[in-house]
Amino acid sequence: MKNRKNYIVAIWAVLFSQGIAFSQQTPLFPAYNYNPFIINPAYAGMTPGSVVSLSHDRHTRKVEGTPTSSSLSFQSPLSNGRMGLGAAVIDDRIGVTSATTATVAYSYQLLFDLKPGRHVWGDYDKHVFSFGMTAGIQRLHENLLELGIADDPVFAENLSETIPVIGAGILYNKVGYYVGVSVPNLLGGKLASRHHVEVVVPVYVYLGYRFFADFYKEIMVTPNALVKYEKGAPLQVDVNLSANLRDRFEIGAGYRSSSSLNLLVGFYAVEQLRFVYHYTVGFRRPTLGNNHGIALSYAFGYN
Repeated sequence: MKNRKNYIVAIWAVLFSQGIAFSQQTPLFPAYNYNPFIINPAYAGMTPGSVVSLSHDRHTRKVEGTPTSSSLSFQSPLSNGRMGLGAAVIDDRIGVTSATTATVAYSYQLLFDLKPGRHVWGDYDKHVFSFGMTAGIQRLHENLLELGIADDPVFAENLSETIPVIGAGILYNKVGYYVGVSVPNLLGGKLASRHHVEVVVPVYVYLGYRFFADFYKEIMVTPNALVKYEKGAPLQVDVNLSANLRDRFEIGAGYRSSSSLNLLVGFYAVEQLRFVYHYTVGFRRPTLGNNHGIALSYAFGYN
């Protein structure tokens, strides 16, 4: 038990000292690349039918208190693809700190084409300008008593807070490229009942380009980038490259400016089911080991 607490204290202290106790973890390459809805509500309803997505990642070493992140989302088009609805639950845990966010989303899309009969994952060939909004709550909790630090008033009680969340995003998408900007939490911690609670507000910029090749079979190659800005933190940039073979098999790699190399492989077991496994090699904090996880999506209700 003592060793377990020492691990928790050490991990929590390192992470908290860097000011990210109440900062949203950036989703890894597979999560946002195959389900952009979790960072931008403007993606709601982009696919021809409804989609349920699940992602989970954690570090390879089973040390108590290491960061983990999970998400569950649902989105669906309405009114012949001119609107979209969605909902998401995102859970981030670091040391004794947890942040669980539950939101609903609405998007309105200005369509520049009315192409019928899109493929089940056919969000890439839609020419659209989309606006999205989210509303929900974020539950923050710090289990400070678990640290076992005596004679310090800062650690004398656990901290819990429920904060309203309002977010917004925009997206422009064509066959060849896309660009989106989103702010998941416009309010930050302004409505928190405790004045000392500070919630870092991230801003995401997500863009990419698609190359299509007919060499032997259809191949789509997509270089893309995610930029994350947070006040008081270094600018974070992800640069990625993925290749898709006729929606049957995918491989990809990327680099995050916080010094990690991201690798992934994806399979489409059946047309409506997509499974992606990723492995992230970190060049810092080797004590926590590397990171790995899955991103799973299932599409249904399409014509």
